[in-house]
Amino acid sequence: MTETAPSRFGALIIGDELLTGRRRDRHMAAVIERLEARGLELYWARLIGDDPRLLVRTLRETFAGEEVVFSFGGIGATPDDRTRQCCAEALGLPLARHPEAEAALREQFGEQANGQRLRMVEFPAGAAMIPNPVNRVAGFSYAHHHFVPGFPSMAWPMIEWVLDTHYAHLQQPGRTVQRAVRVPGAREGAMIPLLERFTAAYPELRISCLPGSSPQAGHEVELGVRGSGPRVTEALQGITAALEEGGYTWQALVSATSPESGGPTVS
Repeated sequence: MTETAPSRFGALIIGDELLTGRRRDRHMAAVIERLEARGLELYWARLIGDDPRLLVRTLRETFAGEEVVFSFGGIGATPDDRTRQCCAEALGLPLARHPEAEAALREQFGEQANGQRLRMVEFPAGAAMIPNPVNRVAGFSYAHHHFVPGFPSMAWPMIEWVLDTHYAHLQQPGRTVQRAVRVPGAREGAMIPLLERFTAAYPELRISCLPGSSPQAGHEVELGVRGSGPRVTEALQGITAALEEGGYTWQALVSATSPESGGPTVS
């Protein structure tokens, strides 16, 4: 798995309760945080319901893609948990009880490891097991797709295990940094020539503009630069110099990927 692993990551977050508002998603932020800590990035995220036709169609699309995919939810034993079955259908494979996952479940539950619980260790044939450190009910991997429960206390350590077991060779902590400045009084349209100039000069970086306004502060924009540390510093120095030449003042925002803050976001 590790020798030919993709280097981009996606998240598939499953559950009708998220679409109806009964629950709020917390997985996307958790994935971003754990990837960022390892110098990796989230390339896409999808939030879908438990409809089996939609699940099969979505999984066929993502298996045909080039990303590592973390899938959250729908691998339990209740009738609305359909991810295992839909994954098998998308792959054209039968479900099969995984021996190691079954052994872990029996050790955890003893005589209570009944037929309903044993459904949770029926994976697409040929799948690998993802250990669950909380209740030992495993998740599973097939190719570069990794399926974990919807419970954050289980799911998040399980994706950490996957990242550090299968994708350690991709990790470069601190490789990607993000810097931003706030420009009071600026409008987004006025920033377009500057953005075009620096986007062309630094195609490997992600340069963004977030407009904002309030009755108190008036118009402002936030200019962000994301990518390799030295190039980000160089680009941002050029951007702030150009702002000053244009008569703008600017305020640095503390990046949580900077040494002084130690986290993954810009505040």
